[in-house]
Amino acid sequence: MRRHEIAVLPGDGIGEEVVREGLRVLDAVSAMEGFEVDKTTYPFGADHYLATGVDMPPEAFEEIATKEALLLGAIGDPRVETGFLERKIIWGVRQTYDLFVNLRPVKLYSEDLCPLKGKKPEDVDMIVVRENTEDAYAGLGGIHRIGTPHEVAVAEMIYTRNGVERAIRYAFDLAVKRNKNGAPQVTLVDKANAIRAQDLWTRCFAEVAVEYPQVKTDHAYIDAACMWMVKNPEWFDVVVTPNLFGDILTDLGAMVQGGMGIAASGNIHPGKLSMFEPIHGSAPKYRGQNKANPLATVEAVRMMLEHIGEMPAANRIAGAVEHVLTSGQVKGLGAGIHSTTEWGDMLLAALNANVGV
Repeated sequence: MRRHEIAVLPGDGIGEEVVREGLRVLDAVSAMEGFEVDKTTYPFGADHYLATGVDMPPEAFEEIATKEALLLGAIGDPRVETGFLERKIIWGVRQTYDLFVNLRPVKLYSEDLCPLKGKKPEDVDMIVVRENTEDAYAGLGGIHRIGTPHEVAVAEMIYTRNGVERAIRYAFDLAVKRNKNGAPQVTLVDKANAIRAQDLWTRCFAEVAVEYPQVKTDHAYIDAACMWMVKNPEWFDVVVTPNLFGDILTDLGAMVQGGMGIAASGNIHPGKLSMFEPIHGSAPKYRGQNKANPLATVEAVRMMLEHIGEMPAANRIAGAVEHVLTSGQVKGLGAGIHSTTEWGDMLLAALNANVGV
C-alpha cells in the first residue's frame, strides 16, 4: 500500500477546527483510493509560545523537512505581537524550504456564490502564481527614531533574476499543463511603469515567453488587473506576479469565487516539501465555537494531494466540494451558517456517494 508522510500544524484560532475537518476528508479519500497518510502534528502557535516561549525551533524545521507536505491551519493571535508568529512560522517555512511559488486557484463552483452580476463558473477559472520568497516581504529595512517627529520607516523591495525567472517558468509550465480551452495564456501583472525595478519582471517574462510559442501572453499593471478581475474575470487563465501584488490580487480573487472561506493556497517547491493552507486568517473570536467554514482547508488538502501525486483522490474532493455547493443544501458560506462539523458531514456524504467520480 502506498504511504505518505505529512506534517500538520493546526496553529491558532479556528485552525484546529478547520484542520480537523480537512483531515476527516483526507482519511476518507485515502481509504477510497488505497493509500495511507501518516500524520505528525506540531503544537507551534500562540498557545505554545505563550506557555513555553518557543515559536518554531530549528529541530522542528529539520523534522518537517523529512515529510512530503505540511498542512497548516492558521497563524495569528491578538495576545502576541502582530506579525511575530507569522514571520517565525509562515515566513520561516517559506524561506527555510525555499517555497518559491505561492499557488492560488480562483475557481467559482456555483454562480450563486459570485458577487459579480452574470458571472458563471466557466467565467471564473484562473490560477495565480505569486512569487513567494522576495519583494517587500524579504524584510529589508526598518524603523528609525520611533515615536519622534523625525521617525523614518524604510522597506525595500528585492527581486533577483533567479527568483523572478523560476516563478515565470512555473507559470508557463502550468499554463501548458492546464491547456485551458485549448488556448493556454499567461498574464504578467506588475507595476513596472512606476516601480522601475520591476522592469526585471517585464524583460524576463518576454525572454521566457519565446520558449513557449504555444502560450499566449498578456500584461496588466496591478491597478488595471484588479479592475479587469472584477469586470472580466474570464480573461484570465494563469497569472504570474510579484509577492506583494499577488497577496493583494488573490484576496480579490477569493471574493470573486465566493469568499475567503473557500480559498486555499499552496506554498510550493516542485518535487520537494511544500506547505498547503487556507488563505483566511485565524479568526480567534470564533475559536472553539464550531462555526468556522472548513472548505478552504479541504481545498488545501486537495492541492496537497495533487502535489504528492494522488490525483484521483484530489479529484474526488473537487467533485464533493462542487456537489455540496451546487446541490441546494448550502445556505451560505459565512461563519455559523453551517457548523464546522456539518460542513465535514456534507462533504463526507458526497464522497461516500461517489459524486463526480
